[in-house]
Amino acid sequence: MYLAVKAVEPINNFKLLLTFENGERRQFDMNPFLNKGIFKELSEVELFNTVHLSFDTIEWDNEADIDPETLYKLSEKI
Repeated sequence: MYLAVKAVEPINNFKLLLTFENGERRQFDMNPFLNKGIFKELSEVELFNTVHLSFDTIEWDNEADIDPETLYKLSEKI
């Protein structure tokens, strides 16, 4: 299932509050990704907090992004 991300908000402990196009709000934990590739840079809180919408997904100022399908699949509904 492919759902676009419509809103993103960084929250405590390197987690993201996501709103998808179907209205679902879900929480995504970035901690498992922070020791991999370009995502290592996001362990700096200032950079992590630059997360923003980019087309139908999210992106950070270092140009890291995550596929919206991955965000949905690995997030928890709240």
